[in-house]
Amino acid sequence: MPYETLLFDVRDGIAFLTVNRPDKLNALNDAVIADLDRAVAQIEGDDAIKGVILTGAGPKAFVAGADIGELSKQNQITGKARAMRGQAVFRRLERCGKPVVAAVNGFALGGGCELAMACHLRVASESAKFGQPEVKLGIGPGYGGTVRLPRLVGKGRALDLLLTARMVGAEEALQMGLVNRVVPAEKLMAESEQLLRGILANGPLAVGLCIEAVDAGLEMSLDEALLLEANHFGFLASTDDMREGMSAFLEKRPASFRGS
Repeated sequence: MPYETLLFDVRDGIAFLTVNRPDKLNALNDAVIADLDRAVAQIEGDDAIKGVILTGAGPKAFVAGADIGELSKQNQITGKARAMRGQAVFRRLERCGKPVVAAVNGFALGGGCELAMACHLRVASESAKFGQPEVKLGIGPGYGGTVRLPRLVGKGRALDLLLTARMVGAEEALQMGLVNRVVPAEKLMAESEQLLRGILANGPLAVGLCIEAVDAGLEMSLDEALLLEANHFGFLASTDDMREGMSAFLEKRPASFRGS
């Protein structure tokens, strides 16, 4: 069944996922969240998909926030349920086991900033804008903003953005650690793809376990996180990928990994 609010295209192992509501600046409504859930399930279940690039349709916005028309009608029960649905979908994307790059082409505000933060890496165009303006509406973030933002930029910077509701440009976002790279708008997709393909040239088991170790390790004590890393290190030592990677290095040739 086709997606109502997304464009989904797979090329040479990469799923290009585009939030496609340009007339609404790609605002997240319930239909987008439902489509994202289906898309992540497709990504998880398709072995031909090795990584993901997520962006927004049109020149102005990645995702400019949530759909205020829907939010204005919620109550305590439906609001909590909406937040938990969105959180679950973003968490599923974050834990899909395949590297996800956000190509942020414009406004990434509120839920859009939260969606970008749920991706593993963020490449921003020079015109991109980031922010969590929810307090201006008398609400707070609902899709992980108060959780992921301090983990990325630190408590002080996160509270600055959360409490003032101010927007930051791409360069400031880069300086504070919210994005990984800033590129000219016309090079955004090419640079994002180049970054992801560089990642995909590495051992896929090793890449997936690095993502898992960082994600899980943030919630563990230092000793627990070190043990998890050692367990991953030991497991990877038993794989064909490790033997191929080591042989390729010693033989001075490109490695050909198979994910086994």
